[in-house]
Amino acid sequence: MKFKVKDEVQIIAGKDAGKRGFIIKALPKENKVVIEGANIAKKHQKATQANQKADIVEKPMPIHASNVMLVVDGKPTRIGYKVNADGTKVRVAKKSGKEV
Repeated sequence: MKFKVKDEVQIIAGKDAGKRGFIIKALPKENKVVIEGANIAKKHQKATQANQKADIVEKPMPIHASNVMLVVDGKPTRIGYKVNADGTKVRVAKKSGKEV
């Protein structure tokens, strides 16, 4: 997966298309990411203790990684990889060629 936690991304497909946010959780085995403020689901939560109140909780749900693009310099771009001379592998923005 080409995304990491705290990357700024833009959603390009689905009900939240066009929204931007930061990745709060990456799920590489499922190839999904959780973005703050996007793909919100409402969950009914039951009171588990006598002093607790039942409530409806809003929770961000995972989005497939193919539906988001990394934002570099304010513009969404695809990501590639490049191997430096010292052998380290770095992410590179396809649009500008800058290291991310």
